[in-house]
Amino acid sequence: MKRFFIITLTLFLVLSLVTACGSSKQGADSTDKNQSKAEKIVIKVGHGNPESNAIHQGWVKFKELVEEKSNGNMEVKIYPNGQLGGDRELIEALQMGNITMGSPSSAPLASFDKEFFVLDIPFMFKDREAAYKALDGEAGKELLKTLESFNIKGLAFMENGFRNLTNSRNPVKTPEDLDGLKIRTMENEIHLSAWSKLGANPTPMAFGELFTALQQKTVDGQENPFELIYSVKFHEVQKYISKTQHIYSPYVIIINKDFYANLSDENKEIINECVAEATNYQRELAKAKDMESEEAIKEAGVEVIELSDTEKGMFKEKLVPLYDEVKKKSGEKIVELFINATK
Repeated sequence: MKRFFIITLTLFLVLSLVTACGSSKQGADSTDKNQSKAEKIVIKVGHGNPESNAIHQGWVKFKELVEEKSNGNMEVKIYPNGQLGGDRELIEALQMGNITMGSPSSAPLASFDKEFFVLDIPFMFKDREAAYKALDGEAGKELLKTLESFNIKGLAFMENGFRNLTNSRNPVKTPEDLDGLKIRTMENEIHLSAWSKLGANPTPMAFGELFTALQQKTVDGQENPFELIYSVKFHEVQKYISKTQHIYSPYVIIINKDFYANLSDENKEIINECVAEATNYQRELAKAKDMESEEAIKEAGVEVIELSDTEKGMFKEKLVPLYDEVKKKSGEKIVELFINATK
């Protein structure tokens, strides 16, 4: 009887130990899974363009690269089409950390950081190569650094393209042809001043309201790169496009500064590498789409007006006083950096 009691007690202790070890291992496994799940970094990206636009496809490339290089430890969620707001709302949301990354056009960014007004100097870049050289070089890097005091870290410049003027009233080849034309502009003081100096009637308006305004002739015209004009169908409600190429307008790739600072060095390197690769990919795509869009607009029956160097010179001459306005807003240092970079 005593022997039976000892054997029973021994079996009970062994079973208890096995059960405890099993529970401990299951608990550890569960904890590991929870920790792994909690450690996944989610990057929330917002922008205002349609999925067909090269900037969206640049973000898709960024997503593919980041998720691959991080072995799935970082996940990128993209919200296009202004789902989370226009450029101003997205910049504010990024500052507060409600979204992680974005790609506003440089002009609305100037409302937050005045040094970005330097990119609104008309006819500063003669072609894309000149723009890339300045933006990827010392001038562009110094400009991106100025964002840090606004809880924003600037990473790169993607392609938006050269802006061209559209309108529904008459062909525009000289500043005199702009007399009285109501032109939609972004909420940017330099843009408003420029169109006023050229004799137009500039009207700031949110991008989301623009198609209806053009359709109902609340405004006569607007200015944007060919790809954007075509992708949002502005050519369907405009008769003329003047190939002014007055401003090269980049998208600025930005990230919440606090979010970036809290990343490991390894993850920072992944973000930086993937932004660089996605930027090169997006620029090539944007260049091709710009040319394709111009041809498609012509085929749709819109009159695309080429300007001679002499005609462009007339616009430049009217806008000479704008340089001093930009210097007062941006500061002479950043203006001189870009002027030197573009010769």
